[in-house]
Amino acid sequence: MKASRLIAVGLVAAAGLWIASGHFLPHETAESRAAMRSGEDGAKKLFRVAAVGTVVVPHGRKLTVAGRTEADKRVTLTARTGGVLTELRIKRGTWVKKGEVIAVLSDEAREAQVAQAQAVVTQKRTELEAKRALILSGTLPRLQLVDLEAQLKAGEAALAAAEAERDRGMIRAPWSGVVHDVAVEVGQAAFSMAGREIATLVALDPMLAVVEVAERKLAGIKVGDTAEVRLVTGESASGKIRFVAKTASPTTRTYRVEIELPNPDGKIPDGITAEVSLPLSAVPATRVPRSALTFSSAGNLGVRAVRRDDTVEFVPINVVEDEQSFMWVTGIADGSRVIVQGQDFVREGQVVEAVPAPELTAIAK
Repeated sequence: MKASRLIAVGLVAAAGLWIASGHFLPHETAESRAAMRSGEDGAKKLFRVAAVGTVVVPHGRKLTVAGRTEADKRVTLTARTGGVLTELRIKRGTWVKKGEVIAVLSDEAREAQVAQAQAVVTQKRTELEAKRALILSGTLPRLQLVDLEAQLKAGEAALAAAEAERDRGMIRAPWSGVVHDVAVEVGQAAFSMAGREIATLVALDPMLAVVEVAERKLAGIKVGDTAEVRLVTGESASGKIRFVAKTASPTTRTYRVEIELPNPDGKIPDGITAEVSLPLSAVPATRVPRSALTFSSAGNLGVRAVRRDDTVEFVPINVVEDEQSFMWVTGIADGSRVIVQGQDFVREGQVVEAVPAPELTAIAK
């Protein structure tokens, strides 16, 4: 009995010692070693972001403004003398050349007045030539020569006035253009004092593209620079800036800018909507992907970049020009590493692992 009791006590003590050894004596196994290594690696692993190097270069900016086309010249032709409209040689849409007759008024004895004035001039000239020799020889007083010359000059002046009055009966185009509207019909009377409208003439070559530019954008626009114009019809044209207003519109506080477009065939119509790209002075800027732009906690627009010590910083920017997939901005230093992937998942001051984005590096440069 004593032997069996001693054996039982010994077994219980051995079991107790074995159980206690698990708590006080650590036993390293393969599983425990793997768990420890994974924990250490997790503590050292950093958040990975894709970054692209930037280059600051002079960028020629463009200001795109909506505008319209406008005829270079427009005039309403009126009758300058009385009479009845006897002939109308144009209709709406007719192309006319400079000096071409577009309408004729009734004669109203204007041709007869020219003939009468011509006869007086002929008489006075013949009389002067006949008496000149007698006056120079002393047969007639020399004062009579002055009188005869004055009478001839008065006759010539009357002839010129009669011819001018006759020419007023023929309405001519002051320059080449297209007839926009005709306001009269054959048989209607035109009164010289009333200035009866005959037709409206529009010059289409050159054509103007007119825009209104805000005062803050006016500084970089110069006369003589080339501007690109895209019409609402899909056609494109280029021309020179010929006028930049020095006085703002009192209502809109904008400045008128005119671009002269060659239009020899008249394809560009008057009054059509156009989009005009005006060149501005170049500024140092950086080209970054549109997707890289983000907002700070304060609501400022900018990008997140990686410093030399691999910490994240927020860089505020100003947009210079907006393209389809990229944007030209200022505020980023030359050689900065701009985060293009993962920028929305990091915070300022966080240490990250930055890997290059080669597919964007060449484009950004």
